Amino acid sequence: MKHHPIILFDGVCNYCNSMVNFIIRQDTKKVFRFTPLQSPAAQGLLEQHNLPKSDFDSFVFIEEGRVFLCSTAALKVLKRLPWYWQWTQAFWIVPEDFRNRVYTFIAKNRYKWFGKREQCMMPGADVRSRFL
Repeated sequence: MKHHPIILFDGVCNYCNSMVNFIIRQDTKKVFRFTPLQSPAAQGLLEQHNLPKSDFDSFVFIEEGRVFLCSTAALKVLKRLPWYWQWTQAFWIVPEDFRNRVYTFIAKNRYKWFGKREQCMMPGADVRSRFL
């Protein structure tokens, strides 16, 4: 797993699950690995990187042992998607503070706007090997 970037996401969030499914579809090289923040694997990674184990207002992107959060994590993920998503890299010119305020606004309202599940999503057999 150390050669694969890992995405830790809120497993009960409908929006987060939709984004994970989007990334899976776009990641034709099968580079990314995934785990819900609520899982034992994610909890261990959060502890290992001294991150809160109960604050799920950001997904976590771990690449080569480095941790990225909020808008920076999103831009890092988008950078690894196919060429037609590279236009998103233009958002690096937007100041990080502003990007993160927008990110946080969406994160704080995601359950209200998109809903949430009673339990974490269960990956299908076709992608199960990409989940920790």
